[in-house]
Amino acid sequence: MVKTRILVVDDELSIIKFLRANLEARGYEVLTAMDGAQALQVIEMELPDLVILDIMMPKMDGFEVCRRLREWSQIPIIMLSARGDEEDKVKCLNLGADDYITKPFSASELTARVSAVLRRTQKATPTQPFFASGDLKIDFAKRQVTMAGREVKLTPTEYALLQELTLNAGKVLTHTHLLNKVWGPEYQDEREYLHVFIRRLRAKLEPEPTNPSYILTVPGVGYLFRDST
Repeated sequence: MVKTRILVVDDELSIIKFLRANLEARGYEVLTAMDGAQALQVIEMELPDLVILDIMMPKMDGFEVCRRLREWSQIPIIMLSARGDEEDKVKCLNLGADDYITKPFSASELTARVSAVLRRTQKATPTQPFFASGDLKIDFAKRQVTMAGREVKLTPTEYALLQELTLNAGKVLTHTHLLNKVWGPEYQDEREYLHVFIRRLRAKLEPEPTNPSYILTVPGVGYLFRDST
């Protein structure tokens, strides 16, 4: 059986040892890097299934690694930070990260977050094979999204959110429902995650992101995907 491979990137050896021990105990194969430049080299050579990436590192910080990685790859990214600032969290999510953990954290929190991100990556294919609305087309079997014939690259979390919205096109989905279905029950208070990822989807899919025609906001309630077919 092929093991899921996780790259841990941190300039603190104690953190790397802690993460490696806990992840290997749960059956993951662990790769490591101690700075941003080395991380990009390892990712390019090894193509891990998930990256756990510290923000504050020498040579190249985690923000820049995330930005560069998102130029060519949709590998899931969990960011680590010693600061719990809301501004840092939003910046990470806007750059394309899938999750954010503040140090110090427990082994159980870490593994729960890893499992949640991988679950979104490996979600089962819906029985509905295809979805089309206006210029938007989704091939669920291939996990392929196109807009006006152009392929749109989505991260696993962006894709999972779009899938949930389109499979329930025309229905109002509450914030709680979307957070529970896409991220998991442990994320039900993380509304900022949902707002950021909705903005990211609109930026990639909407002709006018500030005046959306597909993903509509239902104030105080949630979101609705308007089917234009």
